[in-house]
Amino acid sequence: KKAKPPSYYKNLISESFVKPDQIGLLSQDEKIRLERVVKRYPMFINSYYYGLIKDKGDPIYLQSVPDIRELDDEGKNDPLSEESMSPVPNLVHRYPDRVLFLVSNRCAMYCRFCTRKRKVGKKNPSYPEISERTLEMGFNYIEQHDEIRDVILSGGDPLMLSDESIDYILMRIRRIKHVEIIRIGTRIPCTYPMRITEKLSRIIQKYHPVYINTHFNHPRELTEEARIACEMLADHGIPLGNQTVLLKGVNDSVETMKALFTGLLKIRVRPYYMFQMDLVKGTSHFRTDIEKGIEILNGLIGWTSGLAIPHFIIDTPTGGGKVPLVPNYIVGVDNGEIVLKNYKGELYRYPYKGNQ
Repeated sequence: KKAKPPSYYKNLISESFVKPDQIGLLSQDEKIRLERVVKRYPMFINSYYYGLIKDKGDPIYLQSVPDIRELDDEGKNDPLSEESMSPVPNLVHRYPDRVLFLVSNRCAMYCRFCTRKRKVGKKNPSYPEISERTLEMGFNYIEQHDEIRDVILSGGDPLMLSDESIDYILMRIRRIKHVEIIRIGTRIPCTYPMRITEKLSRIIQKYHPVYINTHFNHPRELTEEARIACEMLADHGIPLGNQTVLLKGVNDSVETMKALFTGLLKIRVRPYYMFQMDLVKGTSHFRTDIEKGIEILNGLIGWTSGLAIPHFIIDTPTGGGKVPLVPNYIVGVDNGEIVLKNYKGELYRYPYKGNQ
């Protein structure tokens, strides 16, 4: 469909849905019960993303509207042990040469499966707030550790900040000589694509090399507005990747994922990761079996372009880092040859060792 002009979305954020009572698809009893959820995990759905909902329980609804099952205590508030790996507030140094720098606690839509449900969209005395002070502490830490070559900005969503704030943060990081690349993790091109403007794109462009990883989970999110946003960023030389979370009832089928990943390529976004759900408290109803992700990969590899196939990842609990999972195409070793199974199930042989 044709994209609406930017003026149509002038009051997009101020007209957002923040209370169950605003959700017309809910019964009065459901609205009352879901108030308990919202007190623990805030609700925020901007009017653009809310407009993508077609029916109660559809893939857009499930991602954005609170669910009473979020009060389930299974899982952990901080399943990846980010807080214990933060040498300064809101900066996670898990891997040797890169850091995750949290610069915002707001998003254009509060995903119900968020790995940072503990702190996004609210003040929580158990965790440090993001402030000018913590940003300066982060800049100083990066400056003092010359092993850091890669800085990933996340949150919340960094692109919910003002243009001026984004410019300042990128400038401060780019001034650090040992930082080679900057990455921005954002769901804005999916949930609030009209936030991507020529001005913002030019700001980001000034600090190349900058990479953006965005987050689309379903083909219905690939709207004309999203296409315009992604192509604008790409036209300013910003490589785009996508991180999808495998969610029960949302995208847990080969057909859905194939449509999503091939659709992303058409708007110049490369599928990068498909994540198994983190073990976050209040999200167990979204979690699929591990076999489901392997099944999806089996249904993609060989059946569509390799560009459309992401890494299937488990971000290991307690901060062990990302581990890729792949289907097993090795049948065995026989007479010095490895026996391989291709995507059609056909067997092939290849020498197991090189020339000695």
